[in-house]
Amino acid sequence: MSPATAPGAGYLQIRDVVKDFGGFKAVNHVSLDIAKGEIFALLGSSGCGKSTLLRMLAGFETPTSGQIILDGRDLADLPPYQRPINMMFQSYALFPHLTVWDNIAFGLRREGLPKDEVGSRVEAMLKLVQLERFAKRKPHQLSGGQQQRVALARSLAKQPQLLLLDEPLGALDKKLREQTQIELVNIIESVGVTCVMVTHDQEEAMTMASRIAVMSEGRFLQVGPPGEIYETPSSRFVADFIGNVNLMDGTLAVDEPDHVIIDSADCRHYVGHGITGNEGMAVTVALRPEKIHVSRQKPSDDFNTTRGTIKEMSYFGSFTVYHLQLASGAMLKVSQANVQRHKDDELTWGDEVWAHWSRSAHIVLTQ
Repeated sequence: MSPATAPGAGYLQIRDVVKDFGGFKAVNHVSLDIAKGEIFALLGSSGCGKSTLLRMLAGFETPTSGQIILDGRDLADLPPYQRPINMMFQSYALFPHLTVWDNIAFGLRREGLPKDEVGSRVEAMLKLVQLERFAKRKPHQLSGGQQQRVALARSLAKQPQLLLLDEPLGALDKKLREQTQIELVNIIESVGVTCVMVTHDQEEAMTMASRIAVMSEGRFLQVGPPGEIYETPSSRFVADFIGNVNLMDGTLAVDEPDHVIIDSADCRHYVGHGITGNEGMAVTVALRPEKIHVSRQKPSDDFNTTRGTIKEMSYFGSFTVYHLQLASGAMLKVSQANVQRHKDDELTWGDEVWAHWSRSAHIVLTQ
């Protein structure tokens, strides 16, 4: 039985892959299984190794060691042009002198496909990305979002087994990027192609991917669905990298099977679940800003409560972010939804307020 057909094995298998550049391991012993039809995101800051890994999948770089297996076939000896893989670059790399129709047809013609088949595939791709009426235009006559769809259509026209996206929406402005994320996912899912994308944009990864690998210094720190990585980060780095978070260092004061109590500089934290640890050990409490409530009145619970002064406010329309300075001098970030158009008692700069949160709101990090 081949590795790809073994029970539980992935359609794309990355097996202990290393890429060494003169003693520097850009990719450091990573392993991963990706299911057929999955949209998977490699997420990390610049220099973490995500683009190097993508280039090894495409065949532009050769692994120093390890295996990359697609549908049971080891890709080691296949040059890029023989791999059943297509890559869409951030710049889109469209041919400026060719029409939209001819850009999409280019790879098919290079393969020597019959004229009728080229025509039918191009027309199907134009319909898929809803650009039929732009078929005779040149790339410079299109918007950024339309160019992005042409590049996607060209990548999908060859019916690849694996689609690679390198910062696919990085060239678009924020509003267009948000609109295009869902559109791009719908197109990829309708075709059923397996997709690996590289991005440093957390929102993009969490919106588009079914699973995410957070990378740092050539390694995977955590792999899982977006909700799991956001709500239960495995380390301080992941918690801090994904979304906004308050990190409060403390000491484990009470350790019970169903709860723990952690003392920090500004608060006693009651956490409604046990952890693996010992009393007296140093831990970090991670608390997302949207899980904190602020009020002028002191809450009745002495746990998970602290007092602060509003030093900064940022209004984002649907929510407001408050920066509270606590007694220790630390800053606590709080995000509050603006569910009412006007409040009788608006909070403002300089107000003394209480911040409080539930016993299930925070995560205890031990690494």
